[in-house]
Amino acid sequence: MKQLIYLGIVLIFLGVIVIIIGSLTGLNEENNLKVGVGGFVGFIPFGFANDKRILYFFIGLAFLMLIWILLNPPR
Repeated sequence: MKQLIYLGIVLIFLGVIVIIIGSLTGLNEENNLKVGVGGFVGFIPFGFANDKRILYFFIGLAFLMLIWILLNPPR
């Protein structure tokens, strides 16, 4: 069990390092990067994106997850 915790911590640090390296290399003005984030606050799904299609995708995915959670309660 401790090995999984250590593995999780290492993966978090690797992710942060990749994000830092990516932000330091920068993006050209020519690139058209589209990002989005979705999740839940309590039982309310939310989403943020800089493209309408990505936002709809994340909101739809959040609603599907909510329906799945409601149809499969914990035992």
